[in-house]
Amino acid sequence: MSDHVAKNKAYWNRIAAEYQQQHADQLGIVEPTWGVWGIPERELGLLGDVAGKDVLEFGCGAAQWSVALARRGARMTGLDLSDEQLRHARALVEREGVSVTLVQGSAEAVPLPDASFDLVFCDHGAMTFADPHKTVPEAARLLRPGGMFIFNMATPLLYLAIDKATDLVGPALVNDYFGMKAWEEDDGSTSFQLPYGEWIRLFRRAGFVVEDLVEIRPPADAKTTYEGYVPLEWARKYPAEHVWKVRREPGR
Repeated sequence: MSDHVAKNKAYWNRIAAEYQQQHADQLGIVEPTWGVWGIPERELGLLGDVAGKDVLEFGCGAAQWSVALARRGARMTGLDLSDEQLRHARALVEREGVSVTLVQGSAEAVPLPDASFDLVFCDHGAMTFADPHKTVPEAARLLRPGGMFIFNMATPLLYLAIDKATDLVGPALVNDYFGMKAWEEDDGSTSFQLPYGEWIRLFRRAGFVVEDLVEIRPPADAKTTYEGYVPLEWARKYPAEHVWKVRREPGR
């Protein structure tokens, strides 16, 4: 297990209970929503009809998304690194009485067979806390030809505007765009980001075609339980989160 994987596992094991309690109201199992502002999937329409599809949630946490999509007819698998997050997930799945297969492992080396899924997705999750140079090829391996990889995460712009001394987002670009990769936090976690061109080249090398990039703009009255993430007024002016939507090319 690499250093950042071990650190992130320890971090999520440590904060899982507090995280689930703090964000319970926003992590919906009836109405799946995207990102820190809770934008409903029914408004964005990113995943489409999941009924009858084999779907992998890439860093499922307590599996709220997996439960919601299982209710919509998906054959769900939830992957997570954290023992504690999976403990919450098992309890939720049992309580809700749905079928979700839960697997422990890193998204950088997933313990599942090739071509197992029609859709791999996450809302932050693995694509925030794992190395994209490993997760993107893993997603390609796990998908069937023509399968979709859809994930929401912070934008490079957000990373450029974070003051490392205060961990607050400001109005100026203060960090090196071309030097973005691993971002080590004071809390022990490590997150990842890349410049846009590097993302696109990485997708192409893995056999993906970019279908869309949806930049999330919260409504003026948006509320969030993630109050330290970014000020609403900032996220109304500049995209703080975006969703990549890429398709696995047949024959690649």
